[in-house]
Amino acid sequence: MSTTPVETWAIDLKEVTLIYPGVGWEWVLVLVAVVLWLGWHVWQCRHESRAYRLELARNASPASLRRSTEPD
Repeated sequence: MSTTPVETWAIDLKEVTLIYPGVGWEWVLVLVAVVLWLGWHVWQCRHESRAYRLELARNASPASLRRSTEPD
């Protein structure tokens, strides 16, 4: 099954107009990928900040800080 009118690849590709389906959608797909990538980074930073704040609140009490600095 062929999605293009190319019968053989032993031709000059400048003469072929479409060699794969979806020609023209490259910039849209790149834009979608960049938006998803940046969105993932924002989500990851927020998630890590929230986890760090929770750990800090749980472990940074004066008693735990005193225990961690006392000699054994």
